[in-house]
Amino acid sequence: MEATNIEHSLVLEGEFDALLLGVDVARLANDISVLTITLPLYRSSIEIKVPQSSHIGTTRKYPAKLHARKVAKALGSKEGVIYLPGQWDVNWEDSDQGPPFRQRRYFYYLTGVNFPGCSVTYDIEADKLTLWVPYTPPATILWFGNTPSPEQCLARSDVHDVRYTSLLSEYLTSRLAKVKTLYVLRSSQMPKFTEFDSLKPRLYIDTTSLQPVMDEARMVKCDYEIDMIRKANAVSSEAHKEVARLMYGLSNECQLEAAFVSSCTAQNAHMQAYPIIAGSGANASTLHYDANNEPLLGRQLVVLDAGAEWDCYASDVTRTLPIGSTFSSEAKAIYDLVHQMQDECIQRIRPGVVFRDLQLHATLVAVKGLLRLGILHNGTADEIFKNGTGSAFFPHGLGHHVGLDVHDVLSKDLLRPAGESMQSAVAGSGKDGSSNPGDATATASGGRQYNTLAANMIVTIEPGLYFCRPYIEAYFLRNDQHKNYVNQTVLERYWAVGGVRIEDCILVTENGYENLTTAPKGEELLRILGVEH
Repeated sequence: MEATNIEHSLVLEGEFDALLLGVDVARLANDISVLTITLPLYRSSIEIKVPQSSHIGTTRKYPAKLHARKVAKALGSKEGVIYLPGQWDVNWEDSDQGPPFRQRRYFYYLTGVNFPGCSVTYDIEADKLTLWVPYTPPATILWFGNTPSPEQCLARSDVHDVRYTSLLSEYLTSRLAKVKTLYVLRSSQMPKFTEFDSLKPRLYIDTTSLQPVMDEARMVKCDYEIDMIRKANAVSSEAHKEVARLMYGLSNECQLEAAFVSSCTAQNAHMQAYPIIAGSGANASTLHYDANNEPLLGRQLVVLDAGAEWDCYASDVTRTLPIGSTFSSEAKAIYDLVHQMQDECIQRIRPGVVFRDLQLHATLVAVKGLLRLGILHNGTADEIFKNGTGSAFFPHGLGHHVGLDVHDVLSKDLLRPAGESMQSAVAGSGKDGSSNPGDATATASGGRQYNTLAANMIVTIEPGLYFCRPYIEAYFLRNDQHKNYVNQTVLERYWAVGGVRIEDCILVTENGYENLTTAPKGEELLRILGVEH
């Protein structure tokens, strides 16, 4: 943590000196956890620990009206009511307990409200955004605490009005009798009250237009959202750094997971954006490994893919750490190659860039590097690249949007041609949207228009190289199209590497990019670990 210079004066008060400080508390809440203040007169310094809280010292409201107006403009309608219900608390089957509460993300986008039992309406013609919240009886408060009051919600979110849900059916009955269209996300989320059935014959209920325009809106972040994602990345980056500091006292994958969660919780981030991946050795070659329960002893590398949420906004960060104080030549070579793949792709980010082109560039860099190492042979980089053999080692997409979901707005896959449906994309891809093994079409756009980057998008850049024996042997070493390009003798030395992945969250700016992820990587990480290489 860098020292922060703060203007101050000393006032003598009897037997002690009092230090008067003028501090920008809002900035401290976002950026600083420990202040080091030097006192020149006494040739000493003091530290002040600043508690981290999402709202400490700031009066910024969640920009709900901004988001609602953005969605209404994209709908292109001058009248109608948008209705979205929030999530309710649910219990597991045959239990009085349930999973941790997770708010519906489309509802949150229009409200910034993260507790159960709420709804929201937006009257387009009147430009009125109303949040509907449940009333909490005193007996409920005894057991579970209070839900925020209407006054507290108005202070937190920039909505026009907050009312109790007991009045919602009366409002909808009155307003829907006068408008032509009700916009809902999907048919399962239509209003549920008796009078609604009598309104249906004269009302056009649109269940298809809202999600596409909300997806478009969510892709490009406002300043508030960028700050939240920046904060989520700051928390996650500090947690990754803490894991690196503790690394050589850890002996099992579960301890990496525990160290990461502990650091996030200590920073007041209580939710993870996705299940933590802490895969060592061969486990690092499974993209979504999450057992996190095997010993580190005798293995070369561990992939830690972990990111915290901050006020429902996600981060997505991956680091690969050596196990032990030395790097094998094979592990170091793959580690450096993945860093090269990531660095070159990040440097190319700016508005107007076709993300598919970044994917292809990362693959070509990988193929050239694997040729240098002798893992690939019997062909030029261009030949092997066009043949699709690179997907034996780099089988997944380069990145995705990040926002209220870690894989934000799934219908807007950065690697899918613009306008192509999710169904058709999945039909031609693997389980995670990755290309079919060795499919040469993965390296050729065929003239189709792919999705491009725009300012204020936040995307991940997460290249990886993996040595997954079952996958490579089944789809590549038994296939004449590919096995001629793979040097199996050299490959034998690399199975133990497992896998390497490095991932950062990147904000697309007007003229380039900003890397929101500050977790140490590369030489900086190796210095923290004290690795010899």
